[in-house]
Amino acid sequence: MPTLNNAIESLKEKGYLNLIVPENLDLVKEIQKLKKEKNAIILAHYYQSKEIQDLSDFLGDSLQLARAAEKTEADMIVFCGVHFMAETAKILNPTKKVVLPDLHAGCSLADNCSGDGLRKMKEKYPSAIVVSYINCDIGVKAESDIIVTSSNAESIIKSLPENQKIIFAPDRNLGRYINQVTGRNMILWDGACIIHEAFSAERIAKQMLENPGAKLIAHPEAQKNVLALADYIGSTARLLDYVVNNDSQKFIVATEEGILHEMHKRAPHKELIPALIQDESCNCSECFYMKMNTLEKLYLCMKYELPEILLDENMRIKALKSINKMLELSVQIK
Repeated sequence: MPTLNNAIESLKEKGYLNLIVPENLDLVKEIQKLKKEKNAIILAHYYQSKEIQDLSDFLGDSLQLARAAEKTEADMIVFCGVHFMAETAKILNPTKKVVLPDLHAGCSLADNCSGDGLRKMKEKYPSAIVVSYINCDIGVKAESDIIVTSSNAESIIKSLPENQKIIFAPDRNLGRYINQVTGRNMILWDGACIIHEAFSAERIAKQMLENPGAKLIAHPEAQKNVLALADYIGSTARLLDYVVNNDSQKFIVATEEGILHEMHKRAPHKELIPALIQDESCNCSECFYMKMNTLEKLYLCMKYELPEILLDENMRIKALKSINKMLELSVQIK
């Protein structure tokens, strides 16, 4: 049986505290108790498991979570999402403890782009400013002028001078979509989310034929052939709002399936159909990284306040400028 010291020593390798949680422990009750004892807040993304979503103090997409992290008065931020999101919370809250249930909860998109790589790209276009999607690590944020989310990217790009040369990283699909709706010609980093790239336009088209009247809604990280079929394109939060407020009673949803839980809660009378991916052996579109956080890991993380997000202060200050610029420009965006 591993001891706490053993678990801490292996934390970097494992990514989480490898301790045994008693089977008869009421995890939900214990986590709620720890929240009060430690003045902690649980921030969770819509793509987390439904159990974690239901336990969270604040549930949201990247922009909403960044705002919640900035405003919280809690002593400890427990981030149930992926690593770059917890990093963002720490960048905004250097004096608060920020913990993540599993340090290995990464992001295929963030892993595709580095600060060094972006710096070399900037050398080729010295007059360009860098606008980066929030799905990136602290090194990329530090090399960026402005951070955006899928909720505010369009409005922020439109607010910039039309003749301003822009490098957009790291998602080519989101960048291509923003180019299309704004008429810009941004230089795109060649990266993508493996979940949103997995959707099959051919299989989705068949789903639409089999479900007449259903609205196809898609996240702008999806490929252009999927977006071309969509009735509505928007961020995770906006897809949720669309399902709640649109008169249609049936939706085909082309984003990570975790959002379906909140959609079902807010619109229980509506039919939600996960969009099909290219792999015909699986009808799911689940992010492996998002689901690495479990109730057991969340409990251990809160009990021992580990793993903790720690950042180099000079790098944090550089990254903070680009995030603050986003928050400043997106004040009017709900």
